[in-house]
Amino acid sequence: MQEISTARRRAGLRGLAVIAAGVILAGILPTAAVSAEPAPLPADPATQQADPRVGLGAGWLDAQQAASGLQLVGHQNRPEGFFQPDNPGNLAFANSDLALAGNHAFVGNFHGFNIYDISQPSQPALKTSVVCPGGQGDLSVYGNLLFMSVEETRGRLDCGTQGAPGSVNPERFRGVRIFDVSNISQPVQVAAVQTCRGSHTHSVVTGKQDRDNVYIYVSGTAGVRNAQELAGCVNAPATDLNTALWRIEVIKVPLAAPQNAAIVSQPRVFTDPATGAINGLQNTLPAPTHPSGGNWSPQPVTSACHDLTAFPALNLVAGACAGNGILLDTTDPAAPVRLDEVSDPNFAYWHSATLSNDGKKVVFTDEWGGGTGARCRETDELSWGANAIFDIVNGKMEFRSYYKMPAVQTTTENCVAHNGSLIPVPGRDIMVQGWYQGGVSAFDFTDSANPKEIAFFDRGPISATQLFTGGIWSAYYYNGRVYGSEIARGLDVFELTPTKDLAEAEIAAAAKVRYDVFNAQHQPQVVHQPSFELVRAYQVQAERAGTMRKGTAIAVDRLIDSAERLADRRLKKIAAIELRTAARLLKTSDPAQAALAKALNDLARALD
Repeated sequence: MQEISTARRRAGLRGLAVIAAGVILAGILPTAAVSAEPAPLPADPATQQADPRVGLGAGWLDAQQAASGLQLVGHQNRPEGFFQPDNPGNLAFANSDLALAGNHAFVGNFHGFNIYDISQPSQPALKTSVVCPGGQGDLSVYGNLLFMSVEETRGRLDCGTQGAPGSVNPERFRGVRIFDVSNISQPVQVAAVQTCRGSHTHSVVTGKQDRDNVYIYVSGTAGVRNAQELAGCVNAPATDLNTALWRIEVIKVPLAAPQNAAIVSQPRVFTDPATGAINGLQNTLPAPTHPSGGNWSPQPVTSACHDLTAFPALNLVAGACAGNGILLDTTDPAAPVRLDEVSDPNFAYWHSATLSNDGKKVVFTDEWGGGTGARCRETDELSWGANAIFDIVNGKMEFRSYYKMPAVQTTTENCVAHNGSLIPVPGRDIMVQGWYQGGVSAFDFTDSANPKEIAFFDRGPISATQLFTGGIWSAYYYNGRVYGSEIARGLDVFELTPTKDLAEAEIAAAAKVRYDVFNAQHQPQVVHQPSFELVRAYQVQAERAGTMRKGTAIAVDRLIDSAERLADRRLKKIAAIELRTAARLLKTSDPAQAALAKALNDLARALD
């Protein structure tokens, strides 16, 4: 794997000239707190600009902010009962993952969940709060069903707040809760499926041949429960084929009767096909210490998956499984089959996965430090706690590069790669992602060997003197906005703004994509419908490529303008002629011009 020097990191930070133009400074610096952190890096003489994220003032709800290409347009603090005022980083009340459906954002919390009305995205309004402790609280939505991961021993079947003391407690719940949310104001728990290691996360998986059921892949990473509390839970080495380790669980949920949800299989997806050993992937540390010289945290030993991202269009799942990244074939959702696996000596903990829209690339994240440590310091290489980008070639994963949010963060900011999703800009692979107190970063990985940051938003640390766990848990694109679950601060809503790396036309084309529901681990494949927005996006990209003659560019632009005016006047057949004329001017041997020509002809056919 490649190595990236600290010197290169510094140079990259000082080379962000255009970024500074988008800086937004907001809030008031806490007068009593004085940061002991270094001053911002000196400006590069070539640019006379430093990264504006470096040196932001601290504050829980009033930290300074910096942004480029992402504008914070809406926010709601965590509601009463879901935070501890004297300890904003208390994980018992931390916001976790979120799901989106219709005009609602479902925000998980270790103490339960909150539902927000986002029909006016700049003014998200709290609709419903459900107290149901048990961590981790990750959520997914399917139809009128809400799924919730529960991992901690304090979880109870009745959602009570009194906990479940003792090593064995019949009232304890650890697994996946299922709520009926057909009445958003009054969610009702209709099922609670117990699992041996709880549910750290889960994934909605659907099958093309099975419309009556939805499957939930459970990623349980906690210790194995006592068999006296839950029958069948065996804490044993891999030589015992009944062990609850080295497997995932598959819950089958009948959509007509979700109360009958139950585990239907426990696939051994780590099995060595040659020896039959169920612990067939990484079981020893790559080296005595992490490449940084410190202890491995967490340890990349593959006895469970952290996240499993389903891509139903291709019957594919990409799994981030502690010490390995894996690919699964889910043609039969109840019996996934492993296709490939990879490892990386720089990765401390394979955490999550996102596939490109064509299913030919996969981005894996490394949650080095478990999410509570400062891992974006000046001394931390860009290959540690980063994304690893792979091309999928003939069903096998081939490493191409790392990507890490480039701005140095302080020692009081937990920062490492975390959850994100694709921004559906046509013709490009762009991902927006949360980095805890590293904020939000959007990057282009169309060239998988050379990813590039194109937008960001960041706040200063919660405290200048003490590390409180906080920051963006997840950042997801949904119907024209980016929604962020902020661990300690609440729900954020962002809009993309034009920059030299992302044009207004591309933002508009992405916004034409509408989702009914969004779950990070049930990734839809986007098919862009013909539109003038789509044409304009490809037009920008063709011009950006620099291969189109100036005269051709002017003629094509005028023809598109003319076609749009004609279409607005309902002269669609004449508009289609203008579009086809524009397409014929393009050199289709050039990929960017060919993509524009196709968009022009597709729109012409739609107008005919």
